[in-house]
Amino acid sequence: MARIFTSVLSWLRWTWRQLTSMRTALILLFLLALASVPGSLFPQRGTSPLKVSQYLRDHPFAGPILDRLSLFDVFASPWFAAVYLLLFISLSGCVLPRTVEHAKQIVQQPPLAPKNLSRLSAYVSWTSHATVDEVLPKAHSSWKSSGWRVRSEEDWVSAEKGYSRETGNLLFHLALLVILVAVGFGGALGAKGTVIVREGSGFANNVTQYDSFTPGRLFSNDQLPPFSFTLTKFKARYQVGGTQNGAARAFSADIKVRNTPTSPIRRVTIEVNEPLRIEGTSVYLVGHGYAPQFTVRNAKGDVVWQDAAVFLPQDGNFTSTGVVKAPDTVPQLGIQGFFLPTASGDSSRGPRSMFPAPENPQAFLSVWSGDLGLDNGIPQSVYQLNTKAMTRIGIQRMKPGQVWKLPHGQGTVAFTGFKEWASFSITRDPGKGYALVAAFLAIFGLTLSLLVPRRRMWLRITKQADGSNLFEVAGLSKTEAPGLLDEVQRLAQQVKAIAPEVSHVD
Repeated sequence: MARIFTSVLSWLRWTWRQLTSMRTALILLFLLALASVPGSLFPQRGTSPLKVSQYLRDHPFAGPILDRLSLFDVFASPWFAAVYLLLFISLSGCVLPRTVEHAKQIVQQPPLAPKNLSRLSAYVSWTSHATVDEVLPKAHSSWKSSGWRVRSEEDWVSAEKGYSRETGNLLFHLALLVILVAVGFGGALGAKGTVIVREGSGFANNVTQYDSFTPGRLFSNDQLPPFSFTLTKFKARYQVGGTQNGAARAFSADIKVRNTPTSPIRRVTIEVNEPLRIEGTSVYLVGHGYAPQFTVRNAKGDVVWQDAAVFLPQDGNFTSTGVVKAPDTVPQLGIQGFFLPTASGDSSRGPRSMFPAPENPQAFLSVWSGDLGLDNGIPQSVYQLNTKAMTRIGIQRMKPGQVWKLPHGQGTVAFTGFKEWASFSITRDPGKGYALVAAFLAIFGLTLSLLVPRRRMWLRITKQADGSNLFEVAGLSKTEAPGLLDEVQRLAQQVKAIAPEVSHVD
């Protein structure tokens, strides 16, 4: 039993040494970067739930497989968390012992002087009649005033500087640890959600108001600050003409905000890089689109649906698709449609917009009659229409203000105009500030580790047979940084000012 325990203990020690080696940490850091790639290749539920739903609809075979592999929730997936945790353990086991060792080295004196300085690559020597007692204290003081940590004994002086190089290296790795902790801390105690708000509509910071909401494991809904806002106007500007015709140039959302239900209203403009910040929560403007307005009446002329329906953009020119469901008619009506901000005159390639701004807005509608399937208890997407139990009764192209009389006396559909909508990402990340400070410290530490050379210098004074003294100055660098010989000569000149070289006469 003792033999088995010893073998297991040896195996655990070997595993720990391998895990906490710098090589393993670098491999895990590379794997973490590699694991983050799918997060930029595929839409993520935390930031773009609508795009995820659209991707699943467009890829009925590959989509569910990718979803099962958590490629739409990369940063919340078990495999990403495993790499993240292993990297944290590896860095901790590698950096923390080095930090303790470095702290001990800082308080230690410089090393003893080698017996044979002439073997070092940077070496200067000369002969002088100055004595050890005259030179040694002054050399010690001179080198120390030049920024070196100095130690002197009977006939030699040892000096060292450049500890900040290792300090910077450790600071860089410790900052990485802080970033990992801050990200994990923010993920556990924070929350993230998205919401689409139409012009003239509002949002209250309540879980039920979100289109998607992802809380951290330790987050409580009571932590949501009670703010609310109303989107009064969304403004967009696009380039007209040139090779980048239609390219976005500016987006902004004008809103009215209340920090609490009883606080006064204040007007705020949110732009792409200028979020609204309230009590540790940030509201980012992340997208926008159009919401065409329709009025649906039944055969008796009664209004059965009247609102602006959110249509989702499908391309850069905002060719948008959406649905309208009118369950209060007999039979029930459903509308699938395209909204085109600037409709193309050529309809041979299907409905499409030629420009993202509303220069020539039109709607292409397909109306279905039958059972919408809303009474079977199965939730449906507001952006999809289940037509299995329905029959298409007509297709129509419409402009704002037009009314379409449906076939068979089933009522009318009026296209009354359109509004714009904006999508907002609302995040609460308590670890963000710590991560930002740690990122700056990491850059500072990396700069120190790259620019500061670590060097050791020695002065040895040896008595000669003729009564003079041999003065030797040599240096050693732990890196390949140039300038070592120049540094040795500078320190040698300081000593020569105290112990002048003897002139030799032939």
